Amino acid sequence: MHVASGRRTALVASALLGSIALTACSGGSGSADAGPEAKVTVTPGGGQDVKLGSPISVKADGGRLTGVEVKDDKGNQVTGRLAGDGSAWTSDSKVAPKTRYTVHTKAKGGNDGKGKESQSTATFTTQQAPKVNKLTNTPGNGETVGTGMPVSILFDHPVDESRRAEIEKSLTVTTQPKVEGAWGWVKDWSGQDRIDWRPKDYWPTGTKVSVNGNLAGIDSGEGGWFARNYAFAFSIGADRKAVIDVPAHKLTMYENGKEVGHIMGSAGSPTDPTRGGVHTVRSKNAAETMDSATIGHGNEWMLDSKWVTHLTASGTFLHSAPWNQSIGVENNSHGCFGMTTSDAKKIYDFLLIGSTVEVKNTTSTKKTDVGNGLEVWQETWEQWQKRSALKK
Repeated sequence: MHVASGRRTALVASALLGSIALTACSGGSGSADAGPEAKVTVTPGGGQDVKLGSPISVKADGGRLTGVEVKDDKGNQVTGRLAGDGSAWTSDSKVAPKTRYTVHTKAKGGNDGKGKESQSTATFTTQQAPKVNKLTNTPGNGETVGTGMPVSILFDHPVDESRRAEIEKSLTVTTQPKVEGAWGWVKDWSGQDRIDWRPKDYWPTGTKVSVNGNLAGIDSGEGGWFARNYAFAFSIGADRKAVIDVPAHKLTMYENGKEVGHIMGSAGSPTDPTRGGVHTVRSKNAAETMDSATIGHGNEWMLDSKWVTHLTASGTFLHSAPWNQSIGVENNSHGCFGMTTSDAKKIYDFLLIGSTVEVKNTTSTKKTDVGNGLEVWQETWEQWQKRSALKK
């Protein structure tokens, strides 16, 4: 997932940032007897190397704000909220690292906002961050995925536990139709920190999903900061699933809850049984070399396979196994489900990235960690909710 193709942000604690009082830099429309102008103050104040960690705020003393426009040096508008009485405006996000901001304000003097009108401009530039924490999102923007796909956000740099609640609050998932779900913090198979959002139950086909990360200017800990906001969207495609019955050597395909076919194959041997539970298809490769060293078997084999559907990150795959003379008769693989090349192609084409594959009646007792792929369905809804930083 590359969140809008990306991830992360910026620096350390900020004490109170200075402020600058603005006077009219262009003439107001009020007459000389319309009363005093409002005194407008922008925080952070003008200058270079402004500390990170705070939003932009604008206050009007002795009057009301009638307009606030804030832009960064890339021309992006900074959104914010105006108080009901017009006395203050606050940005929705915090200041980002190494960014120049320009703040244009309009105000009218007097408590009733009928006094002299004034316009003002202030600029300031923020500090550079020691590390910029970027992120990669899955699925990618605009993709159509299966009904078991979680939202998954992988961070470049570690996220301190004390910073996770704020980061989680800054991430929103909007769905049409409405779907219940929750964020959970995960340690990815790579060792990197990750946060996933999974629905309580599988997605309904046709659901539209939008993800927004209002992360700019948030401290992720250990010297890392997020430098920008993120947004991406995806859609839920066909309801396609597979169920593997290990002793029967059989994979059954389901679409919209109805059986649409089955395939015979060979699952893991008694010494390397296929991992059980509900797996999520995380990726697919039309051709791949099966290297025994990648799953801890040294140099035992190096075999070329086609139509490889990846489940776990540790190496549980569905794939062609033309070297196996016991397909459909004996479970003799090292944990994968091997098939004929033509049958592997059928599964490869049938399952979407994000479809689920349930492995039943296996002798494996290994619990697959959630971070070992997109394994969010290995836990119950109650277990999953406990991963939220907001529950602690």
